[in-house]
Amino acid sequence: MVLKIRVGYMEALRLGCQFYSSTLHRKSVIAQTSRTRPSISCSAQPSQPSIKVIINGAAKEIGRAAVVAVTKARGMEVAGAVDSHLVGEDIGKVADMEPLEIPIINDLTMVLGSISQSKEIGVVVDFTDPSIVYDNVKQAIAFGMRSVVYVPRIKLDTVTALSAFCEKASMGCLVAPTLSIGSILLQQAAISASFHYNNVEIVESRANSRDLPSVDAVQIANNLSNLGQLYNREDLTTDVKARGQVLGEDGVRVHSLVLPGLPSSTTVHFSGPGEIYTIKHDITDVQSLMPGLILAIRKVVRLKNLIYGLEKFL
Repeated sequence: MVLKIRVGYMEALRLGCQFYSSTLHRKSVIAQTSRTRPSISCSAQPSQPSIKVIINGAAKEIGRAAVVAVTKARGMEVAGAVDSHLVGEDIGKVADMEPLEIPIINDLTMVLGSISQSKEIGVVVDFTDPSIVYDNVKQAIAFGMRSVVYVPRIKLDTVTALSAFCEKASMGCLVAPTLSIGSILLQQAAISASFHYNNVEIVESRANSRDLPSVDAVQIANNLSNLGQLYNREDLTTDVKARGQVLGEDGVRVHSLVLPGLPSSTTVHFSGPGEIYTIKHDITDVQSLMPGLILAIRKVVRLKNLIYGLEKFL
């Protein structure tokens, strides 16, 4: 539908209108003059529905970063914030933004019920805990909403149970062991390299000793161990502790370096006759996870089952 209307210049730019000139002729007794008057043609396009995003675990560092990222992203908005900390505080202020007039609530069901009444597309982003994520996703599905789950150390039994539930309900869920696109690219590069080298070691660095070896290191080791390759044959059975921890049955070793102030870093070293091939990825800030999160939110709304791993969409 094309509408010809008179609007202000800045408003027309906001609407994406196109400008063209039309010449109006006037005759007088003395002479014929002409002048040009701008005319505007606007195309009225139906607006796309905005994705309503609920952040569960909103008071955490990653939750606050997610609030900022979702607020800035096109086609989605923060519609709810759930956490047991800072209850009643405006999530906008908690995330160092302007107030969003969305208080943090310690009741996921209440927030889900409020959003579901609007009949709009809803996504729950879950940053909580492995022990409660199953119930969280079930609640979201009961209210007709999909979930993006980023909960490190989630058990595979939980993922299997959620997959069966999502399949039965025909509702989407994306479980992401990592939201870092760089980490996923490193994993993919390591798989490609493993077909060409017989020796591999994983070295990671972290600022604290919590949860070592890390989820990233375990994921890489598992990926390489599933390829039927046997690595590090020369000292496969060594008991020297300084040689690191063997993950899986194919000889992939992991060494964890812990020093306060170190960035989260994962390095995979491969070697062959006369050469060493090294792949490295550093994470310096939680912001590195936000592009992956926004991608996950956009993709999950089209799913009717559970997908494990953001790499399926890269």
